[in-house]
Amino acid sequence: MLTAASQWHLVDRAVSARSHMRYNSAMSTPILATKLYIPPLRSNGVRRPHLIARLNAGLSRKLTLISAAAGFGKTTLVGEWVNELRSTRATGPRDLSGNDDTEQSAGARWARNSEFVKPQVAWLSLDEGDHDLSRFLTYFVAALQTVAPQLGKGLLRLLQSPQPPPSEVLLTMLLNELATLPDQVVLILDDYHLVEAKTIDQALTFLLEQLPPQLHLVIATREDPMLPLARLRVRSQLSELRISDLRFTHAEAAAFLNEVMALKLTAAEVAALESRTEGWVAGLQLAAISMQGQQDTAGFIKSFTGSHRFVMDYLLEEVLHQQPAPIQNFLLQTAILERLCGPLCEAVLGAPAVSGQATLEYLEQANLFISPLDNERRWYRYHHLFAELLRQRLYQQPARTTGDASAEDDGQIVAALHSRASRWYEAHGLDLEAFHHATAAHDLDRAERLVEGGGMPLIFRGAAVPVLHWLAALPKAALDARPGLWVIYASALLFVNQLAGIEAKLQAAEAALAGPLRASELDHVASAKRRDLIGHIAAIRATLAVFYYDGEAIVAQSLRALAHLHPDNLPVRTATTWTLGFAYQLQGDRVAAGRAYREAIAISQAIGHFIIQIMATIGLGNIQETENQLHLACESYLRVLQLAGDPPQPVACEAHLGLARICYEWNDLVSAQQHVQQSLHLARQLDNSDRTVAGELLLARLKLAQNDVDGAATIIAQAEQATRQKKFVHRIPEVAAAQVLLLLRQGKLTAAAHLAQSHELPISQIRVHLAQGETAAALGLLAPLGQQLEARQWQDERLKVMVLQAVALHAQGETDRALQLLGEVLTLAQPEGFIRLFVDEGLPMATLLTQLQAAGTRYQLDKVEGLAAYIQQLLAAFASQAELPPASPLLSPLIEPLTQRELEVLRLIAQGLSNQAICAQLFLALDTVKGHNRRIFDKLQVQRRTAAVARARALGLL
Repeated sequence: MLTAASQWHLVDRAVSARSHMRYNSAMSTPILATKLYIPPLRSNGVRRPHLIARLNAGLSRKLTLISAAAGFGKTTLVGEWVNELRSTRATGPRDLSGNDDTEQSAGARWARNSEFVKPQVAWLSLDEGDHDLSRFLTYFVAALQTVAPQLGKGLLRLLQSPQPPPSEVLLTMLLNELATLPDQVVLILDDYHLVEAKTIDQALTFLLEQLPPQLHLVIATREDPMLPLARLRVRSQLSELRISDLRFTHAEAAAFLNEVMALKLTAAEVAALESRTEGWVAGLQLAAISMQGQQDTAGFIKSFTGSHRFVMDYLLEEVLHQQPAPIQNFLLQTAILERLCGPLCEAVLGAPAVSGQATLEYLEQANLFISPLDNERRWYRYHHLFAELLRQRLYQQPARTTGDASAEDDGQIVAALHSRASRWYEAHGLDLEAFHHATAAHDLDRAERLVEGGGMPLIFRGAAVPVLHWLAALPKAALDARPGLWVIYASALLFVNQLAGIEAKLQAAEAALAGPLRASELDHVASAKRRDLIGHIAAIRATLAVFYYDGEAIVAQSLRALAHLHPDNLPVRTATTWTLGFAYQLQGDRVAAGRAYREAIAISQAIGHFIIQIMATIGLGNIQETENQLHLACESYLRVLQLAGDPPQPVACEAHLGLARICYEWNDLVSAQQHVQQSLHLARQLDNSDRTVAGELLLARLKLAQNDVDGAATIIAQAEQATRQKKFVHRIPEVAAAQVLLLLRQGKLTAAAHLAQSHELPISQIRVHLAQGETAAALGLLAPLGQQLEARQWQDERLKVMVLQAVALHAQGETDRALQLLGEVLTLAQPEGFIRLFVDEGLPMATLLTQLQAAGTRYQLDKVEGLAAYIQQLLAAFASQAELPPASPLLSPLIEPLTQRELEVLRLIAQGLSNQAICAQLFLALDTVKGHNRRIFDKLQVQRRTAAVARARALGLL
């Protein structure tokens, strides 16, 4: 054993330390890389070839479970096995066990396969902070990325989204990527017992049920996990090592005590100590440490009795008492840390006289239950059971164990340790770890400040769930005393989409703010903070109103928020600017909405407010579409997809839907179909989202463009059912408008007219009038509607009205006016490449374009650059239709087509000829002509000559 002088020679060495963490490329939050390090092989450890053989054999199954109480060498064994696997990767297949035991035959057969490549190994050390499924999956993927760097990048982006997809969607994505791995991978989950979360057990169960052969899981745990172990056993998919397997044999105990610990015990003494500890590795190690320097080893062994718990208590006393007081103090005070490095330990101890790094190296050399977490010996952790007992001793007698006998409150000593750890973590950019220690110190003020996050709240950086857990555990009095915590509570609930409890938290915050000011709040800074909280409450209410499409409430609360929020509170102010833009868009003030979105984008880019940047860019794309700026809108939506990653976050469904609309307008129906399907896929990952309805309506429009009326009917029925069941009231007019289009295509004019009128849909009513041949009625609605749209600067709707006006004028026989108006529309539509705006009007528009092309000089179209080529492009789009409908897709086709003779009679009627003149022209009897008239009127569903001509023009028959 080292003397005190030699110990302090080691401790006094100055050793630099640096923080070991990394940032995953798909994430904005740091990953603790030490959780992913494979423990280095101990040079003087006891080799256990028979257990290595068991582990090799288990590779042919899905899961290896190593389940035993603390101190049975689970991690050490797996570390030895992993290092042997890694060391043999380059040398090719060989029998890793060193023998031909039949128990490893399956693994040996697996290894002797001529195609076999030694598996790559990934490691994940779990801790008590991994209860949250998102955090667990983040580290699960990060561990796999140590051997497959490209795996799971998109999944990590989704885990950082404000509303991640359901776990089954995430796990399916992971399984699909695992199935593409070229090599076998072994993933070790160490200390799984520390994760007490049903959701994680369920996630692992799902993974195990579907696990591809490329991945083998190893779980090391103190207790059996809640996994379907019985089913896995029956299916021969489980390999197990338990306490009876892990106990040291007599030979292993002798090798450990005499060779590793250098105790020179007789065979009888080894057997006695093995019997006392029942092969318990940790017990043997603790006994060996305590025996170093003992003169009466036989007497010590004889007195070494009792249950494991009492033995551990006794040995801790013996181990600690044999160390200098500064070492005891170091062990106890740093026991609050899950992981240790030199500078962190120095910060926790306050002002140590020696180097924290040198002390950690001494502890490792003295076998004092400390394990390195990296090859450079910068980060360490205590053996879990050793750390638990150190903490128990610290919490029970902090004043005596830390040497601070003057402390009045023992709890203050432990709290001070956690506070120092919190400050160190914060200084090194690990705010979540700093927050955890602040809560352990019961430092509400510090925890509140860390959650607020300075430039960016902690809940926006993946910590909403732990913040909610902390707040839920606080008494109401503590929250009332700090109204800001109520506001944080409401904001975190909003972030995880738990809307039901938000208003109650906001009212509690307001009640607390209405109370008398405390003495500490009478200064200007405190007053400004209270005002900022009032603004934050209004901002949360504005965002709540967004979910319900309540434009008036959004505007009122947003303006109140901006009036009260501190100028420096840019994250909340920017989010409020976005909600204000959303409200303006709902109310039809597109100019104001675009201005708000652009402001939100500029600020969110500057401060790194990732979510708001995405939402505001989507909003700006919507506005650009309504302004007929299709190319700019396309750029905005593509920018959203870039920000959302690949695969994109569910919120990117809006961008795909926008791109689908634009591709449809550009007549790229294949791309439109792809984007709308992707939009629906993402929208279905959002809980109770109305975006699925919007996607289905566009999909139905695509079906109509492809003359698949039955397919469109099915999709519209689904959208209507979802709208009714989920009470998407704001979607009802859109669904009704789609139903009108469908009814017109089906020839159900009466039903279409009733639906358009009952929902007060002017555009739909105009289309019905045109389908019924009532061109005067259609033009009567079009004129005032066009004026209203022009006054409101709704460019997209105005363009549609102008197109319908041209069709209506042509149907009424006012061809000159129709062509003049069509020329104006083409001039407006050409720069952005509108195609379907014209093609969707069917044969009447094709006829108009043909006439305009023929009379282009008369209407001075040659003076507009590129317009002639644009008309030719449109006519080519008509010609490329696989099956051009007999009339506009928005008009009802004839149930029974006109015969060739009836078309001849109809054309003469349109020229104004009387029945007698038609008889002379066609050499027919008068009764025959009258018979043709009756059949023409019946087929066109009209009663007069003028109505027949108007209807025929609308259908493109003339």
